Amino acid sequence: MKTIALIAAAALALPMAAMAQTSSTGATGSAAKPAANTTGKKVVQKVVPKRIIKRVEEAKPISEETDVTLSEQDLKVAETILTGTIKCELGASVNIEADPKKPGFFTLTHAGVKYRLHPVSSRTGAVRLEDPVREAMWLQLGNKSMLMSQKQGLRLADECQAAKQLEVAEDMKKNPPKSLFESGDAAPTAKTQ
Repeated sequence: MKTIALIAAAALALPMAAMAQTSSTGATGSAAKPAANTTGKKVVQKVVPKRIIKRVEEAKPISEETDVTLSEQDLKVAETILTGTIKCELGASVNIEADPKKPGFFTLTHAGVKYRLHPVSSRTGAVRLEDPVREAMWLQLGNKSMLMSQKQGLRLADECQAAKQLEVAEDMKKNPPKSLFESGDAAPTAKTQ
């Protein structure tokens, strides 16, 4: 049954692909010509490789100018940020430094890329720092932290643990928190007679 469905899908897809190809090449069958500018010369678009873009971004100094104004609550959250070099999984590490000129702002360096972070309120109670320019987020929990790229939708550094977080993680192993499905008090058992 699945084979028939696959054959039917392929039979429908082939004519559509052929129509798309003929519409892009035109009626003569030749490839579409690049657009000409007002001088009559051909316009050539250069494609910059991603590795070159990454090198430029890494070398580009981070902008300290921002239009973000931190509230008093944001400044209190900033006081809880763990700074210094923090080791992560797979041998990675991040370095977080507080900005001495602007309280509440931090510079995080990971794999040669610098991020300019500031606290953002979180409904979950987790400590959250964001870089709106590079679309990155640092999430700090009691037992670990992680750096995420909102632009790429993936984690750049995971299982990052400062010394204080290692202590909390060890304590959680010794005294695991109650499961959401466990009740606070055990229900009394009915005696059978």
